[in-house]
Amino acid sequence: SDHEPMPHLKAAVFVRPTAENVAILSREFADPQFKEYHLFFSNIISLDLLQALAESDEHEVVKQVQEFYGDFIAVNEDLFSLNMGDSLRLSAPSGAFDTTAIFDRTAQGLLSVLLSMKVEPSQIRYQGGSQMAQRLAVEVDKRIQGDGIFHFTRQEGPMLLILDRKCDPVTPLLSQWTYQAMVHELLGLNNNRVVLKGAPGVSKDMEEVVLSSTQDTFFAQQRHANFGDLAGSIKELLDDFQKNKKLNENISSVEDMQSFMERYPAFRSQSHNVSKHVALMSELSRLVNHCSLMDVSQLEQDLACNDEHSAQFKELMNSIRAEHVKSADKLRLAILYSLRYEETANIAQLKRELIDGGVQQHKVDILDVVLRYAGKTQRAPGLYGDRSFMSRMAKNLQTGLNGVENVYTQHQPLMMGTLDAAIKGKLRESAYPAIGPIPGAQPRSIVVFIVGGATYEEGTKVAELNASNPGVQILLGGNTIHNSVSFLEELRVL
Repeated sequence: SDHEPMPHLKAAVFVRPTAENVAILSREFADPQFKEYHLFFSNIISLDLLQALAESDEHEVVKQVQEFYGDFIAVNEDLFSLNMGDSLRLSAPSGAFDTTAIFDRTAQGLLSVLLSMKVEPSQIRYQGGSQMAQRLAVEVDKRIQGDGIFHFTRQEGPMLLILDRKCDPVTPLLSQWTYQAMVHELLGLNNNRVVLKGAPGVSKDMEEVVLSSTQDTFFAQQRHANFGDLAGSIKELLDDFQKNKKLNENISSVEDMQSFMERYPAFRSQSHNVSKHVALMSELSRLVNHCSLMDVSQLEQDLACNDEHSAQFKELMNSIRAEHVKSADKLRLAILYSLRYEETANIAQLKRELIDGGVQQHKVDILDVVLRYAGKTQRAPGLYGDRSFMSRMAKNLQTGLNGVENVYTQHQPLMMGTLDAAIKGKLRESAYPAIGPIPGAQPRSIVVFIVGGATYEEGTKVAELNASNPGVQILLGGNTIHNSVSFLEELRVL
């Protein structure tokens, strides 16, 4: 065994019910290192694996075996992830990959979410343009009927709505302007951890920080706030500190905040939490300026929401030729253009310009990959439908601090129109077929699962929808939570 014997202690084991984990436990039971074992599996364990465990327990050290359904990561109160990579493969062209294991894990994770909520779906709907969404819907329904574990009142259960990332490839490619989404897009937010090591001016105690809404009240309140409002909220905290200490500093920019923190180390020790948010805000602000993200984002929004081909192509060429625009941002803009105008003859020129603009060939090749994965013939209709109503709803520019303005956020994820129809009981069966009968009543809760991964932008929109519709609760999940980096990386290997 890899660990020293502790025969005076009891062991509590919490693992996924996989063949690999059961094999490890069986080796442990052959030479027990603890007095007794209490096994808790994060999902349904198959009878075969249970039998293997029983046969390996020759010393009779296993005292209990239970299923505690937690085979997922609860990211926010209304957002979960299965923490899986490579899930875009599920919707890749047929036969390109063996997706048996990924598909099985996806179905298991979704069942675990339903069991943790103690609900059986009253109806299962799926995106009509996606074979994978249909296949997953059928599989989940089959397992619910066959497992004998779901003893919940079906009529009171949520609608389970299964969508496919390939039907909206635009959302994961966009720059973000709300706090949680922005941190993930620019810095990476993985299992609530953000790495700031290497960022200019970051103190040693801020090289890796935790962003958790359960432990951090400020983050819980501000995670969906736009960048400008966030700066104002942090400024209020610093202003309160100044009043308490009878200081009179003029703080009007993110740079002023950072210098204040450096001059008053006492504040840093008194309020590690505020220091953390100032450090994050400073680095986000630096990256926005350094990468010209305001300009990049405005063109992204235009490509996502408006059909003005010649003007957009001209602006796109300017961005690709600009030295101050990062190659990753040039690639994102080019993909957004290709998705909207995939039949244009300009794409060959676009590829040449990208290479001249410093983008590597294997990354330029992603333009072809994304059209094979999520081009017009691959996705459900509606991605570039009538967005004029959404455009009219676009928020005005807001300024929280000098130098920190939020760009227009015209874009609405495709999912939002679907959810609006679902809440009103007007989801068309032709576009979102059902497995089994559709109840007449409007759903009181909806579990939405995106095959291939969700995004924090979609998470923010769901949180806003929940706040404005107290009669309906929506829970969003996906195989993973994408930012543009993870989305492009998964596309690259398709």
